[in-house]
Amino acid sequence: MAQISALAISEAVRVDSRRVAEIVAELGETSAQHVIGLALEQLAAALTAVDGALDNADLAQAAAHAERMSRLAWQIGLLSLAGVAMDLGSTAERGDVPALAAIRARLLRVGNRSLTAIWDRTALA
Repeated sequence: MAQISALAISEAVRVDSRRVAEIVAELGETSAQHVIGLALEQLAAALTAVDGALDNADLAQAAAHAERMSRLAWQIGLLSLAGVAMDLGSTAERGDVPALAAIRARLLRVGNRSLTAIWDRTALA
């Protein structure tokens, strides 16, 4: 009888703490939390939009949403999310559907963990 093992998929997300600190120093704690909160809402919407575009097999829209997500994630210091979004965008542009499925799953994992990680850091700042 074969033994089946469940593999836990867990990745550390990279947050540029220096970038977050710069935002807080530039805007003040209250304004920084507001700005980062708005950015997180936009990132969550972009994540949903990428997923929806892929559900509809609209690779051009998926690439456009991923590009927007990458830029926004980079601006607030979510390095892992920015990188995965860039990977998804370039893969969608190439039309590599098998690779796109794997990157989509990774984007959802990293996206959710990144949004939580940055919120926790700004709440503690």
